[in-house]
Amino acid sequence: MRCTARLENRARREGFRLIAGADEAGRGALFGPVMAAAVILDPDRPIRGLNDSKQLDPQTREELAPLIRERAIAWHVAAVDAGRIDWINIYQASREAMRRAVMALDPQPDLLLVDALTLDVPMEQRALIHGDAQSVSIAAASILAKVERDAVMREWDAVYPQYGFAGNKGYFTPDHQAGLAAHGATPLHRLSYSPVADVSIFPVAMFEEPESTQLLLPLD
Repeated sequence: MRCTARLENRARREGFRLIAGADEAGRGALFGPVMAAAVILDPDRPIRGLNDSKQLDPQTREELAPLIRERAIAWHVAAVDAGRIDWINIYQASREAMRRAVMALDPQPDLLLVDALTLDVPMEQRALIHGDAQSVSIAAASILAKVERDAVMREWDAVYPQYGFAGNKGYFTPDHQAGLAAHGATPLHRLSYSPVADVSIFPVAMFEEPESTQLLLPLD
């Protein structure tokens, strides 16, 4: 499976002109927001090396992200926080984050390509299995969402250093497990997720306060 512009080129032959891709990052994490991005790439300014963000090393993602932001016709990143995830479940929260990102695009797309699901948006859309590994538009969105979420997790690592967020990005790893066992869960952990649901929840006062509430819901 190769990530190319063939799906976008086919859509342009069908008459579509503004084709967006949407994807999310952080769906399986135990801490923090799920983030999503939507991107309308410019066919006249191609970006070499786009692929599913999970298939790229961190340095390559960090190099591609500014190129995407610079060359895209439009892009936006949105987030849904842990409390909302616990309230409506991660599937619906992921859809909500992607919908917010798509609806914030200017101009609005006339076709939306999404990885494996559909969104409540007023435009034609196509759900593609493994779309982030096939479509450069979805791949670009996956890169922006992943890079922005990783940056947020590095900021939260300074607030909650007990959990190793700079390294594990909020996913369940041995250092994160050790932090949960020793310190319990923070208010920004996803309390509906196991093993977070099995540990104590510590009050905010026991942790250093962040300097800015921008950390709570970035870029949305």
